[in-house]
Amino acid sequence: MGELMPTVAKVWIEEDCITCDACQDILPEVFEVTDDTSHIKADVREDGGFDRNTGLSAIKAEFRAEYSELIEEAADACPVEIIKFEYEAGAVEVVAEVAPAAEMAVAPPAAVADTGADTGVLGDLMSGDRSLAIFFGSQTGNAAELAEKTAKKAVAYGLEPQVIDMDGYDESQFSNHKRILIITSTWGEGEMPDNAENLWNSTNANNPSLKGVHHSVCAIGDSSYDEFCKAGTDWDDKFKALGATEILKIQLCDVDYETPWLEWVDEVLPRIACVNSTGVFEEDLLEAMIAYGVGDEEDDLDSDYNAPDITREVISVTMKIFRYNPALAESGYDTIAVALPGHATIEDSLTAIKRDLDGSLTFRCGGIAGHNPLTGVKANGRILPADTTMISDLVSDGDTLTIEPVPGYEVLKDLMVSYDRYEAARVKSKPWMEADPRQGESLANGSAMGVMTPAEATNLHTLADVGSLQLINSMSDTYDVDEGYEGPGIALQRWVRSQDPRSGKRHVKQMFDLMQGKGGIWDEADISSIQRHGIDGSQAADSLYSARSRLLSEYKFTGKSGRLVKNYSRSVKLSGNVNETTLYRSVLGPLGLGSNLLNGVSLRMMLGFTRNGGPIMRGFQGMLVPPAGIGKIPNMFNGKVNNHHEVVAIFNELDGRF
Repeated sequence: MGELMPTVAKVWIEEDCITCDACQDILPEVFEVTDDTSHIKADVREDGGFDRNTGLSAIKAEFRAEYSELIEEAADACPVEIIKFEYEAGAVEVVAEVAPAAEMAVAPPAAVADTGADTGVLGDLMSGDRSLAIFFGSQTGNAAELAEKTAKKAVAYGLEPQVIDMDGYDESQFSNHKRILIITSTWGEGEMPDNAENLWNSTNANNPSLKGVHHSVCAIGDSSYDEFCKAGTDWDDKFKALGATEILKIQLCDVDYETPWLEWVDEVLPRIACVNSTGVFEEDLLEAMIAYGVGDEEDDLDSDYNAPDITREVISVTMKIFRYNPALAESGYDTIAVALPGHATIEDSLTAIKRDLDGSLTFRCGGIAGHNPLTGVKANGRILPADTTMISDLVSDGDTLTIEPVPGYEVLKDLMVSYDRYEAARVKSKPWMEADPRQGESLANGSAMGVMTPAEATNLHTLADVGSLQLINSMSDTYDVDEGYEGPGIALQRWVRSQDPRSGKRHVKQMFDLMQGKGGIWDEADISSIQRHGIDGSQAADSLYSARSRLLSEYKFTGKSGRLVKNYSRSVKLSGNVNETTLYRSVLGPLGLGSNLLNGVSLRMMLGFTRNGGPIMRGFQGMLVPPAGIGKIPNMFNGKVNNHHEVVAIFNELDGRF
């Protein structure tokens, strides 16, 4: 059957409207913007009201087809994305197309059940399809963690669990699962978590048939909010409306969610495990399944395998948070006093503020494993990942913590930045490796993979053992002010690939050329500015020093910086004097000539060891001819090295005595 055009049945305005008139310009018949917010007009509503329509009154039937497309357009045009709408139930009829298995957005099974054991009366049930899909909608990671724990317990009931992130999932694939569990949090005032928003919208738009699917929902929320657990109840209602069978009533969990989740999971797993491969619930086998699961369950979710909890005392902190409104192009700071456990992360504190004080605060959140390379912020001058950095590692009780977006990138809103600049530079060096053919392991197509010793692999890993190359860019003082500079993070990636023994010669040459050329590693003003940003900065700086030294040798000390390093380093090393002493005597002119003769500086200059890369005699003349002296080498005899600080770090690397 073909696809019927969906019609919008309800439209409403959420909070934080910036009264920009965009919606009214597109569809004045439905939207009217006042001084405070946009309203849904009375003429098109069944209840005849004039407000944001948070009561979800339906649009009059005669207007739905006429205005649906324009309502969608107005929602897309809203700069703060607060226009929401809902399609007519059953308005869409779509033939589901099963995507190839490789394209399914699912995580690897947490474990696979051993169905070879003696299962007695459960034998027939256990011999069929035992897959279980566990979907999670998570904003801060709590629901994702519960999904992983649920999968671990599901193995005891002979199930083969898959933990599936809602983000990027194709709603047409729901029907491929006979057993589905949903664990989701609720965000803000009854909203879906960020990773579930697109799937929720597409499910409402396409209304896939879920006949034959058994499901249950565990919803996490906060009973202090009016829309308690709304995201979970919405999914539960939607699944039932699309034909799914509720294997167990939805479980509503408050902020202390562990106990109700455990009650739900212990009851739902044996029930959903009794759904056979044809989608039929064999209730008469439930007692046997409960006994089977309890008898086999030896896993301790709090076993030694799990990392111990880190707890620290509550501290009171004044948080000064950067805010930016892109619609008004206005920026400033909000100052908020908070009391949080010392082990809370920066992200935890921002999440608490967003949940309890200001739902419009925008920032990036971490992933399931607690780390996302894009969550970086500038905290009291340091570039740090917000999702793994604890508050107590930055400030003490009573201190102020200033949170700003990382420098070097375009600020989209508040603390969220765009990393397009990093990606554009990365594409220049191609995000793949070009290897030379060699003996060793091969891919399925016969292409050689090459081999690497454990020592080589360890060394390669340590060259760029950092959490985020994007944040390494932000650690540079130069990256924020030089738009042509591709950044130390990109240089670090290229350096590692040039040192990979599997890289082909042409690929290595390409990496060297990119590092040496315009926008490359020599645009960095001062590597020490990166080194001060903790362990990641120190590791990156060490590798960048090595990269610069190799480039000087690779390109035979060409260019002014290269000649300066080569000649001046040799001069200083032969004299045994540190650079400050040699410079001092070299710029005194005639007054310092005697001491220079005694310590060998003049002789070395005559033999070719100049310190500025220029002609030998020019350097020698600078010591003899006025106005030499008074602390400055005259430009008329010595070429001026612009940005000489670019090579100071190289001096420090070549000789530890400098």
